[in-house]
Amino acid sequence: MHANHPERSAELGAYHHDEIMSCTRCPLHATRTQAVPGSGNLNAQVVFVGEAPGYHEDRLGVPFVGQAGKLLDQLLEGIGLARDDVFITNVLKCRPPENRDPLPAEIAACRDHLFRQVQIIRPRLICTLGNFATKLLSGRPDGISRVHGCELEISLGGTPTVLYPLYHPAAALYMPTMRSVLQEDFARIPGLISGAEAAPSPAAAPPEPTRTPDGDGPRTDVAVSSDPPPPGVRPATQLDLF
Repeated sequence: MHANHPERSAELGAYHHDEIMSCTRCPLHATRTQAVPGSGNLNAQVVFVGEAPGYHEDRLGVPFVGQAGKLLDQLLEGIGLARDDVFITNVLKCRPPENRDPLPAEIAACRDHLFRQVQIIRPRLICTLGNFATKLLSGRPDGISRVHGCELEISLGGTPTVLYPLYHPAAALYMPTMRSVLQEDFARIPGLISGAEAAPSPAAAPPEPTRTPDGDGPRTDVAVSSDPPPPGVRPATQLDLF
């Protein structure tokens, strides 16, 4: 599923070490345990982009650990892939305090790191997980409920690629029926990598979830919301998975 480009691996490794791990572009560097640049195959054809590190990611330095990460692993396995075949990262590389939503200024400070990762890896497909990643990389206001499973050709810093929005795996932890939607959307990934698939019509939005027990998504102790937050900080019990 990927070619070997050792020069890309070296360049990305150096960028992670020199730029992301030591980044002080926003105040989050003062509260993090460590930055979480991303992990996986540095020559991947597919990059997955979530929202931000959570408690466990901040401690371990690896994105998508815990229950949402386990589900992501299962979804990848269902289409014949593993973490070693893809690259996984987030919009923010540092955990927001109390796992609150990313602030606009934090996204603005951190987005160049994500763009540079894409420029170096040059993936055929970028799978955004949830609202924040989808809206940032698409440059459009449409929420994930409207655009999931519908690919979009984009260019990031002169790098052409295909954007493929997906629900965040943590959504299925809050609403188990969402798992079948995720499986259906994931099933199209191999075809999109090969360029063999055409875009489907936008799917109808599923029912709104309600507050549920703790999950292990990019955050802990969260409830879900359906639309992007207003400017400013929302309570730490909110998460834009939908």
